[in-house]
Amino acid sequence: MTDEADNATDMGRRTLLQTAGAAVVTGLVAGTAEDAQAATQGANGMSPADRNEAPLGARLQGVQHFGLTVQNMERAYQFYTEVLGGAEVFRHGDFQGDEVQNTLLADQEIEANARGVNPRTIGVPDLRSGAQRLDVRFIQFDNMVLELLQYRESDQPMGSAKSFAEPVEHMSPAFPRMMHICFYVRDDVDFNKFIADLEAESARRGMTQVRANRIIRVITEAERKAAPRNANTNRVTAEPSNGWELIYCKGPEGEQLEFVKALGPVKQRFSEALAKRQQTIVR
Repeated sequence: MTDEADNATDMGRRTLLQTAGAAVVTGLVAGTAEDAQAATQGANGMSPADRNEAPLGARLQGVQHFGLTVQNMERAYQFYTEVLGGAEVFRHGDFQGDEVQNTLLADQEIEANARGVNPRTIGVPDLRSGAQRLDVRFIQFDNMVLELLQYRESDQPMGSAKSFAEPVEHMSPAFPRMMHICFYVRDDVDFNKFIADLEAESARRGMTQVRANRIIRVITEAERKAAPRNANTNRVTAEPSNGWELIYCKGPEGEQLEFVKALGPVKQRFSEALAKRQQTIVR
């Protein structure tokens, strides 16, 4: 591909992201007086006083974002915006000070104190004195926001490729407390091709660590790469998961990702569960 074609592609991506961002902003500011009243009264006319006495679930309005602590901020940002097409909401950084330290890390400092060890030995940065700093970037997807966080030494620039702590060495999803981010693939997308294109685009950017599993057994990286494209997608037919299509994939930071399609019966089950919850929380 020529430099001109690359530039045209990048401009197209930027235009798409800017348009999507404008649509989100338009939707946010296009409220009416009725919206203002609804915000005051709450769902089904529930007053703030009633809401504050309601079950905890009725006081929530969904998941606002998932957070991912990264080693290389620029690399992660490029993957989630330029490869997967998320739009930056905003970025903020150089967080430091006593209040930030207490808000984010008090439980870890208590643990270090109980063990009688320096907090740094269990991965606790010193934001209190400013020896380390925290930077964040928020990325908007259709129905979810992803927050990228990086803890860095104060002498490292924002967006650094060097984090304060070494990344976790083993990233098996079988470890307790290990989490993953799941992206929802559109119904009409060729899932096998999507995975192939994801790997190819990531590799083009030097992110060779972005690797998807296969549904057939492979024991070497060469075998994984040589697997036929139709081995990319696990299609579940057993109830109650029938209609589920998925693949597990590692992201550029070694993070665990999942890509799914929910079709037919399983899609209906999720829709029914959502409707039931919505009926419950507005009582």
